Amino acid sequence: MNAQVIEYIEWIAAAFGLVNVFLLTRQTLWAWPAGLTSVFLYAFVFYHSKLYSDVMLHTIYVVLNAFGWYKWSSKNSTQTEALSVSTLRNSERFFWLLAILVGFVIWGYFLHKNTDASFAFADAFILMASLCAQYLLAIKKLENWVIWIIVDVVAISIYYLKELYVTSVLYAVYLLICILGYVEWKKSLKLIRQ
Repeated sequence: MNAQVIEYIEWIAAAFGLVNVFLLTRQTLWAWPAGLTSVFLYAFVFYHSKLYSDVMLHTIYVVLNAFGWYKWSSKNSTQTEALSVSTLRNSERFFWLLAILVGFVIWGYFLHKNTDASFAFADAFILMASLCAQYLLAIKKLENWVIWIIVDVVAISIYYLKELYVTSVLYAVYLLICILGYVEWKKSLKLIRQ
């Protein structure tokens, strides 16, 4: 496919991605449809850049965005109000850290040995950490923002090296928005606990 077309799609995906992350910091339901648009387009861009873990990640994001949209918009029998921000217990934090570490080592090794993937281990880390962060975001756990901040730092470098400059800049902006998201959700958490 023509490089100009890929770049154009990348710009559109980036715009929807920015809207998505900003609206998530504000805990707005409209974040999810913007996120779905962004992840569909990015799956296509990453496929053409041979970042296969990112293709897989963005395909799974479709499901996780639908799940988040559902969780944020519905009440189950035990909820009397909308889902609110909470934190993980220490044992849960350890579980998620272990899941990220084991997952990225195994997947990175598989990619390195069996594909022509670029930056196999870094790409695998982005995949595993992002999946965990996206799930935690969908269930409104504060720690999701910490994971996203780490993912963004890694992703900025990888995308820059792959000459995905728009996406690299996007992840730099995501980094700033994720810091804002952490601060905003922490404030929300304090209000809930009062």
